[in-house]
Amino acid sequence: MDPYEEYGVSGPWLRVGMVASLDGSVTDEERWSDRLGGRADQRVFRTLRALADGIMVGAGTVRTGRLGPVRLPAELAARRGRPPAPLIVVSRSLDLDFSAPLFTEGRPILVTSDDARPPAHVRVVSAGEGDVDLPLALHRLQGEHGFQHLLCEGGPALATSLLADGLVDELCVNIAPTLIGTRHHTRMVGDLARRDLALDAVYADEDVLFLRYLTGRPRP
Repeated sequence: MDPYEEYGVSGPWLRVGMVASLDGSVTDEERWSDRLGGRADQRVFRTLRALADGIMVGAGTVRTGRLGPVRLPAELAARRGRPPAPLIVVSRSLDLDFSAPLFTEGRPILVTSDDARPPAHVRVVSAGEGDVDLPLALHRLQGEHGFQHLLCEGGPALATSLLADGLVDELCVNIAPTLIGTRHHTRMVGDLARRDLALDAVYADEDVLFLRYLTGRPRP
């Protein structure tokens, strides 16, 4: 599973994985990330999915309509030895198309507030009144539902909230050899207090630089 196979984790763990251009954009000209890192980034993207118990995404990412059920290449699926990790969609407003294949075929888990009213066919983990309480949501996902190793694929709003709440253990940033410019620029995170991380690993493949940082978050 590429070098990341070495970084197995035990117990509750939250990894954020994102690709960014050299000038710091996490989206390309089409406001998506697919074409930023090329084949090398896609290999690591699939590897991180294969290692996770659950894959967190924000509602904005789902609303692009480009996210479907999780599928792994045959080799990774065989080495994983169990079904692909479910998508875990975080949404307070529920402004989502619940008739899309993501919800009808992929059966993701929806994390929302206690007072939300999602459709009956959607699996739900509720956490918080009036808004999503992310610390409580992670406690329920990891402690009550068994999704110990979580991977957050963004977008920036969800990644920022998780970092701001001190919930992230690991940040994997794939730096693509590309300049996007300000016209199509989307920052990796939004407003956030300064935080210093520890660089744990570096490697390069097909001109993409892969960086693994640890946040030093106290383990529960």
